[in-house]
Amino acid sequence: MPSARPAALVPAVDPSTIALAVDIGGTKMAAGLVSGDGRLLARAQAPTVGGDAEAVFATLAGVVRDVRAAASGGISAPMVCGVGSGGPMSRDGESVSPVNIAAWRDFPLRARLAELTGLPTFVDNDAKAMAVAEGWVGAAAGVPSFLGMVVSTGVGGGIVLDGRLLDGVDGNAGHIGHITVEPEGHACGCGAHGCLEAEASGTGIARITGRPAAEASDEVVERTGTLVGRAVAAVANLLDLRLAVVAGSVALGFGEPFFTAAQREIDARCRLDFSAGTMIRPAGLGADAPLIGAAAIGWRGFDRSDR
Repeated sequence: MPSARPAALVPAVDPSTIALAVDIGGTKMAAGLVSGDGRLLARAQAPTVGGDAEAVFATLAGVVRDVRAAASGGISAPMVCGVGSGGPMSRDGESVSPVNIAAWRDFPLRARLAELTGLPTFVDNDAKAMAVAEGWVGAAAGVPSFLGMVVSTGVGGGIVLDGRLLDGVDGNAGHIGHITVEPEGHACGCGAHGCLEAEASGTGIARITGRPAAEASDEVVERTGTLVGRAVAAVANLLDLRLAVVAGSVALGFGEPFFTAAQREIDARCRLDFSAGTMIRPAGLGADAPLIGAAAIGWRGFDRSDR
């Protein structure tokens, strides 16, 4: 008996409807208003600052209030709030403990944002949100199986397999930043050594070289691309997928030399019949991907809660 056809990655939504999208990262917090067909209509952002949990949330609340003010300027009021946050987190983002936000440990993010906004609120990992965005209206649109990655302050990922976003037990599936790429490598914030995040993130690069990633040498750019390619190859060989779409300030900032080094490593390590030919590409949505992805998380959650 044939298996049932999987549901759409993002449910069909009236293009005139609006989602409040929230992106939470170690460097900045952003909020946006996104239409039902995936267009970013307004955004606001601020650096992630604050010495304790409530101060960090106050920064986030200010960004949300700033972008919601745009709704009074001709944009419809949002129906749902979708959130992409650094992880790890508990199921549905009821509590989050982002590696790059030390002040938040088991912070009750979903409930606090629902209280702040008065909207149905749905939370997922920020890299998973980016993957959904790219599969919805970005570089992976129409591709049933692919890996989405963010290489930025940290390194995260989301996996779409047979048209479905993988969640895992607590919603943390796809955390490619903690694949070991250098067994005797540098210490990672998770407590292990040699994780991709410790070696290839903006934070890791700065710690290793003593310089920000924006000032990385050609050698560092090539090494970073090689290590990302190594991790992508492991996922492709494991899960029988042939595309990785990569966003984030480090990957996109390093540009073509990064992607060339990553592709070279993938070609060297994807030698099975089903993984040979795996490609790595820049994300199609650029800097808008995190907020469009957060909106997609909101629409997905809203659709499921309405069944």
